[in-house]
Amino acid sequence: MFIWVRLFKKILLLLLITTILSCKNKEDNAVGPTYISGQIVNPTLDYIIFSRGNDILDTVKLDANNFFHYQTDKIKPGLYNLKHSESQVFYIEPGDSLLLHINTVDFDESLAYSGKGGEENNLLMELYLMNEKENQNLPNWYSLSSKDFDHKIDSLRAIKTGEYEDFIKNNEVPEEFKKIALANIEYDYYSKKEMYGAANRSNPEKFAEDYFDYRKKINFELDELKFYYPYYRFINRYIENMVCSEYGSKTILDRNSYRYNYRKLQLIDSIITSDTLKNSLLRYNTYGYLLNAKNAEEEQKFFEVFSKMNTDKKHVEELSKLLDATVKLTAGNTIPNVLVVNTDNVVKDLQSIINSPTVLFFWSAQSKVQYREIHNRAAELKSKYPEYDFIGINTDTHFKKWRETIRKLGYNSTQEFQLENLNDAEKKFVLNSMSKVIILDKNSVILEGKTNMFNPNFEELLLGFLNQ
Repeated sequence: MFIWVRLFKKILLLLLITTILSCKNKEDNAVGPTYISGQIVNPTLDYIIFSRGNDILDTVKLDANNFFHYQTDKIKPGLYNLKHSESQVFYIEPGDSLLLHINTVDFDESLAYSGKGGEENNLLMELYLMNEKENQNLPNWYSLSSKDFDHKIDSLRAIKTGEYEDFIKNNEVPEEFKKIALANIEYDYYSKKEMYGAANRSNPEKFAEDYFDYRKKINFELDELKFYYPYYRFINRYIENMVCSEYGSKTILDRNSYRYNYRKLQLIDSIITSDTLKNSLLRYNTYGYLLNAKNAEEEQKFFEVFSKMNTDKKHVEELSKLLDATVKLTAGNTIPNVLVVNTDNVVKDLQSIINSPTVLFFWSAQSKVQYREIHNRAAELKSKYPEYDFIGINTDTHFKKWRETIRKLGYNSTQEFQLENLNDAEKKFVLNSMSKVIILDKNSVILEGKTNMFNPNFEELLLGFLNQ
């Protein structure tokens, strides 16, 4: 496998160099265009999106062999995003000729760079993968004293700092990149400290007196990192912990409550100095609140607070539409009457197929684990609560593949439907997650529009609605 990857890189690099030489600006001192090329193995879409934060640079089509080639004169030094179902951050400078190789089966682990600018990005990916692996194991250390916990994560930071120092000794890299790489290490370290703090909120006696001194070093003005996950993720965790600290250590928090989330907006507005970062954090937290809120009046009130704080008109317009959709999914409203297709390829109104108390769940054939788990859970609940229909709504666009999946797995075809207009339904149902579930009465009135079949209290909901 590694031989093939190396061979691929050599061939692609040769092709790219040939292209660059043929297109090269004749002025020797000119930086010239910036190139981003590569191949996606096992693509899930026929394109890749390049963006900087929320601003899309271009959507680039894959060719018949799943290669892509992008050329631009508009690159500024810094961090950019690539997205192909999943997304990742990369660093690029004007004049770079970056080569990417991705296998969607193992997106992050397979992502490799070469060409001019490739080594810097391989370092960032190495740091990212180290951080993610460490964070998976971190809960095993939450029972330690804060001093022992610090000792553990100090050693992890030292390893990454060593990797970084070795890299800059052997490579000539821009100062901007050095800041980003160091921020990756430092703010992930701070993030781990915040995670330990959150896990031990009810045990304040565990914290050494100087445990939170690192907070004095936080820079809230790093505008160049406003979309960089280690920094962005840390700021969010810090804000959450600051809100939590205002409650008693033994208080049970409702993180979906108006009060809790309103306080987060207040802190973001007062602490963050970068308008772009502030707007992004306000959007992220308001989006999360609206997805889970169950009171239409509080949702409207929360949106009004958000719209006064956020100066990005696109964010306000986007969340105004989200508010409209989420309010319509609150209890007491009739389910949006979208069109669905049955396995006989007959189009029906959603409301016309609701004849009993019903649980609507959503699935996609792109996630085998998810659709098997949710169908198994639906079958289990159906055996316990036969009064309910459990209707599976497929979100794919290939009818024959969907119908064949149902046939192969023996699902009840009378209880399986596919969305006729995916874009319309995604907006009306706010399909941000395939774990979303909507509970209806026999008249298509929503009993619960924002829940999850795997929630601990889900069966209590079903029983409660039957007893009403």
